[in-house]
Amino acid sequence: MLSLHGATAAAREAVPVLPVRDFLAAATEALSSGARLGTLFGRDGTSGETALCAVFHDDALGRSRVVETRVRDRFPSLSPSFPQAQAFERAIFEERGVVPEGHPRLVGLREKPDRHPFFEVEGDGVHEVAVGPVHAGVIEPGHFRFQCHGETVLHLEIRLGWQHRGVARLLAGGPDARTLALIETLAGDTTAGHATAYCELFEALAGEGAPPRAQALRGVALELERLAAHAGCLGALAGDVGFLPSASLLGRLRAEFLNATAELCGSRFGRGLLVPGGVRFDLAETAARALADRVESAFARVEEAAELFFETPSVRGRTDGVGVLDADLADALGLVGPAARACGLVRDVRHDHPGGIYRFAYLPIARAEGGDVFSRAWIRLREIERSAAFVAEQLRALPAGAVRAPIGPPRPNRIALSLVEGFRGEIGHVALTGPDGRFERYDVTDPSIHNWPGLAMAMRGESISDFPLCNKSFDLSYAGHDL
Repeated sequence: MLSLHGATAAAREAVPVLPVRDFLAAATEALSSGARLGTLFGRDGTSGETALCAVFHDDALGRSRVVETRVRDRFPSLSPSFPQAQAFERAIFEERGVVPEGHPRLVGLREKPDRHPFFEVEGDGVHEVAVGPVHAGVIEPGHFRFQCHGETVLHLEIRLGWQHRGVARLLAGGPDARTLALIETLAGDTTAGHATAYCELFEALAGEGAPPRAQALRGVALELERLAAHAGCLGALAGDVGFLPSASLLGRLRAEFLNATAELCGSRFGRGLLVPGGVRFDLAETAARALADRVESAFARVEEAAELFFETPSVRGRTDGVGVLDADLADALGLVGPAARACGLVRDVRHDHPGGIYRFAYLPIARAEGGDVFSRAWIRLREIERSAAFVAEQLRALPAGAVRAPIGPPRPNRIALSLVEGFRGEIGHVALTGPDGRFERYDVTDPSIHNWPGLAMAMRGESISDFPLCNKSFDLSYAGHDL
């Protein structure tokens, strides 16, 4: 396999193209030895074939490995042995019409439920509950089909797809004037995460890099995005258990971090800040120090509101032991981000595959063992603490120099990979350029692709009334899944 480290590029001809049997053997060896499947996608091959490209992440060694094969109408499924492959194989089936033979549940990944045969459980007293796709408030559309016995959930099937925009098709042929705008809106609350992944990948393809000051400001934007998301999630969890003091305070304090992002670029969600080669806007020293003070002050208030949440017995009674997912199952499903770390897995791109400022600045990894709602909430508070300290430290010691460097176009006939730890977990971008340097294929893996199955499994044996709480504790993206 071709080995890549961090945001790097290589000649496409360096990627080995194996016969299907050898491809499956290589995948089995990688996954059995502790590597994770980052992505598996299909694209146009030659003579009517589909080219399958797999990327495996070896966290212990801090490297990724790439391998390809060619198939026509079918190939043996990896999913029965490695469930983390199931979503990728379903996407290949839906997009390419290629059948992964032996897949345990071969239905399209993003098709609408009116074309979907739902799984059914039969027996005395078993009933079905359908929720969505339309939800209260501003929640994005998603359909949840519960098979229950009384109040107990026997099985949950999650059907998404209403946000499917065909992003891979839209990104093909780029980069062009619309590419970065598409990247920034892949998942609206993860603008900095996806934009960072794109810019680092572009720079790898061009053989260039961003200046140190720009890398620090990118890191600040990423951590502010994490701070806003985690504070908002904790507030929503407090609301779900009816604990209004923390719900109202944390909901308001989320805005402090969004407004801090607006100080960087004028957008509360970070749009327009990142560009290949660096960032568009700089901060004066006095403004940077004032922003650091503001972030520290906001964190102190978040910590106070969150600690009240965690120390209240009625809250603990609603969060302890609810929606449990053990480490072995989380690992088998390929979970990433806070959801994985709450199960005891040590899995963080900033530590395992660092890029940008994270090559030089260390953030301790927060980890819990319970795998329940409480653990997923507690992880977020610890990450708020460490991200706030990181942001303040970076703003008070920004490297001197420019915030943007000239950068050329992507080089032709290259493959590039970038990994970024967004607030939900690992964001993976892979691009292949053609002879003209344009994207022949641009593949995006949002952390939600890895983590939605974790929510389904965490609900087994739980009360259906706990679903809103479990759902929010994972805090996944519908748009990020659908793409």
